[in-house]
Amino acid sequence: MDHFLYRDGILHAEDVSLTDIAAQVGTPFYVYSTATLERHFGLFTEALSGMEHLVCFAVKSNSNLAVLKLLGEMGAGMDVVSGGEYRRAIAAGVPGDRIVFSGVGKTREEMRLVLSQGIRQFNLESEPEMRALSEVATEMGVTAPVTVRVNPDVDARTHAKIATGKSENKFGIPISRAREVYAEIAALPGLDAVGIDVHIGSQLTDLEPFRQAYTKVAELTRELRADGHDIRRLDLGGGLGIPYERSNDAPPLPIEYGQVIRETVGDLGCEIEIEPGRLISGNAGIMVTGVIYVKEGEGRDFLIVDSAMNDLVRPAMYEAHHDIVPVVEPEPGVDQARYDIVGPICETGDTFAKARDMAPLKAGDLVAFRSAGAYGAVMASEYNSRPLIPEVLVMGDQFAVIRERPTYEEMLERDTIPAWL
Repeated sequence: MDHFLYRDGILHAEDVSLTDIAAQVGTPFYVYSTATLERHFGLFTEALSGMEHLVCFAVKSNSNLAVLKLLGEMGAGMDVVSGGEYRRAIAAGVPGDRIVFSGVGKTREEMRLVLSQGIRQFNLESEPEMRALSEVATEMGVTAPVTVRVNPDVDARTHAKIATGKSENKFGIPISRAREVYAEIAALPGLDAVGIDVHIGSQLTDLEPFRQAYTKVAELTRELRADGHDIRRLDLGGGLGIPYERSNDAPPLPIEYGQVIRETVGDLGCEIEIEPGRLISGNAGIMVTGVIYVKEGEGRDFLIVDSAMNDLVRPAMYEAHHDIVPVVEPEPGVDQARYDIVGPICETGDTFAKARDMAPLKAGDLVAFRSAGAYGAVMASEYNSRPLIPEVLVMGDQFAVIRERPTYEEMLERDTIPAWL
């Protein structure tokens, strides 16, 4: 469920007309619904009720400070994968003891940063990283709480570019070698193994891969405890999918996901951490764009819009589907037109959809890309020297721009021409 509905023939974000936002902000832009963010976060807290737990929002899915602050004030932790994301979480008011640091390439500089300001745990991805963190923590005279991300070799049954739990993926340490890695942690100074971490991929629409992975984690927990390690926390990652196509069957609900957690690891007495991103923010945001031209092609018509692959890269990168709807509600029973929906960037890959049936549109009309709140603005670029597009947050009948569109002058001023030119 989201809060983007037609009212009096106009698509609204909660109680705000998208045409009103477009008139003040210009197109294209992203808009997020406070009510949807709150509701989706609440679904996860409900799913884990009665268990000691922390829901850590995956900052990589949407890193806007206003979104992070909103979730942080609801009690969310944060899952970060870079020093920059850590700084964002801190700037949004989330305390270090609610931040977990994931990612395969943590630098010593990043380690020093988070150890000096506070961290809940490092999710270690490799033995070289483990040894580097031991050296940094020892130099600083502190102890770093750590988990080891184990790779359970489970097929997440998702897009190849966002699967992370197979043996050929770059993430984690093979689960078969976990006991020897934890033994080395116990022998190293400056490290305290507080738990186990696992994350098998993103946009999962089947609970069985979670069940397989968590069953292996439960077995490993018992083995490590038998070896003398105080395993008291399980970071089970994120990855639960969302319905990008409303005509498709809905993915599993958080309450069903929570039941899998209870059945597989619920008897271990561990604190549970999860790291959802897409399910919290994905359907909480849309991208609104304007039609520049309707172009008649050879055997097809093109809807050329003022957003492009630099604004929303998922279709170009993942062949991803987004439902695309007119902002002005079509009349019932109107004949459909078929369009390839494309942007103005000089690449054929700048295509959002092919052969999409929609009500007929014309230049100046507005359309909305649904389910764009995750991996949308956060992955945007200024390719073709196109300014990043604004982000807007709605709460009830209010809206605020939470990231301005930069001017061309601001873009140009970031470059420096050397004196010899």
